[in-house]
Amino acid sequence: MPALNYAQQYSQALAQAYPYVLHFAALRSTENDARYKWTGANTIQIPSLSTTGRVDGDRDTITVAKRNFDNAWEPKTLGNFRTWSTLVHPMDIDETNQVASIQNITQVFNEEQKFPEMDAYLVSKLYADWVAAGMTADTTALTEQNILQVFDGYMVAMDEANVPKVGRILYLTPAINKILKNAADLARTIMNGDENIRRTVKSLDEVTIESVPSALMKTVYDFTEGWTAGEGAKQINMLLAHPSAVITPEKYTFAQLDPPSAGSNGKWVYFEESYDDTFLLNKRKNAIKYNVDA
Repeated sequence: MPALNYAQQYSQALAQAYPYVLHFAALRSTENDARYKWTGANTIQIPSLSTTGRVDGDRDTITVAKRNFDNAWEPKTLGNFRTWSTLVHPMDIDETNQVASIQNITQVFNEEQKFPEMDAYLVSKLYADWVAAGMTADTTALTEQNILQVFDGYMVAMDEANVPKVGRILYLTPAINKILKNAADLARTIMNGDENIRRTVKSLDEVTIESVPSALMKTVYDFTEGWTAGEGAKQINMLLAHPSAVITPEKYTFAQLDPPSAGSNGKWVYFEESYDDTFLLNKRKNAIKYNVDA
């Protein structure tokens, strides 16, 4: 039996699953991913242009022509190389009534390990890049009385930096989401005339709100095996982001299932690997705002 190469169909299945299982899916599907240029085995170059401003015209003379623009390159080097593999004996599949099938095993792996790890990596790597770019996280202790004022402050700062209004996303932990729902002056609707109050808040000032488990909102993670909070990790309470500030290049992905053979001692062998990363576009660092525990 020939080897079953899952690379293409597997990647398609993952792409379909991303919007439903990745909390930061919107930051992984931006227009930036199609604009980078590979300049080496693991490096991309992000181009940027700058120009001078206009000046007064003169009808009587010809100005001296000169170059009034400049270009620069922002290099980004990939560093997230991840693999996973497993052996499955045919008898294990049979004796568990197909429960231990490769399909079921990889589904559990994706939902409980791979996808949460991808979220954890994105939010922490973006934070590290943002801090390295000279930015400082807000450490205001959020309460029902001040959360809207803090949010408004982030929005004003982004407006001043000319960050697009459309497309901003507010990621917050369930605890902070509860505070937001109880925020002073936030509208409430009493349903069916009883005492129950429905406070489903999906957007605020046209900003989409996404609640993310607190375990996936840390500043640092240890990825030695899987993902766990790293040493000195702080809790990220809120992240206001515009996807245009993020790039998630993928260099290589591979997944294959080999049938039982003498070389595998009669077992199925599954293996996958990927080479990708998450980067902040430094010129758009003002499109990111973090609130973390002090």
